[in-house]
Amino acid sequence: MNILHAIILGIIEGLTEFLPISSTAHLIIANKLLGLTENDFLKSFDIYIQLGAILAVIVLYAKKLLISRKLFMRVVWAFVPTAIIGLVAYPLVKNYLLGNLFITALALIIGGIVMILFEVFFKARVENENISYQQSIGVGFFQALAVIPGVSRSAATIIGGQALGLSKKTIVEFSFLLAIPTMAAASGLDIIKSNASFSAHEWQLLATGFIAAFLTALIAIRAFLRYIEKHSFASFGWYRIIIGLFIILFLL
Repeated sequence: MNILHAIILGIIEGLTEFLPISSTAHLIIANKLLGLTENDFLKSFDIYIQLGAILAVIVLYAKKLLISRKLFMRVVWAFVPTAIIGLVAYPLVKNYLLGNLFITALALIIGGIVMILFEVFFKARVENENISYQQSIGVGFFQALAVIPGVSRSAATIIGGQALGLSKKTIVEFSFLLAIPTMAAASGLDIIKSNASFSAHEWQLLATGFIAAFLTALIAIRAFLRYIEKHSFASFGWYRIIIGLFIILFLL
């Protein structure tokens, strides 16, 4: 991997992390197209650059999170089931699932179909602007599905939140905030597991990817919020299906 690779992957992470299309899937595809050899550092890199996307959320939402103890506690409660499931599943994910194109493709396609069907058939009776503790925990369980590459943390939380009766804008912003402890924990766990044993060049690559992800995430978050004001998530579902089928054709 070189600096250009790090920039490209950082941009992809920043643009896709908060969209319901799976940043992990796009990073896996990009790694293959760039001809990067799958190794422990590349897997760690894909996890670490998420911190750049986290920083974008912190910059945009820190004030809102800090002034509302109620909202802060909702995020904490939602994180608990994700943390437990993620900790248990970590070895399986990193050693067997992460980088598996076939599983990624299936998850993209199935997730896309679910998103389209959800938009067509599901109509919440009441859409709440305020999220309860019970809904927070429920969203956390939905988010835990994203341990499977291709599922998309954003898609799982958004669909799950709407199914639990939350308004579109409320669950999208809550999904952004829930990303902070979730992605920070994933990166922190990887630091512990890898003992942060990277060379100076590898740290340079990590820093480059981090900055690229941060800058592009700032743009993506604002654009996504504007988009959902007038559009449904069905277009993302069709996009996921197309990308998933493309991967399967590539494998064949």
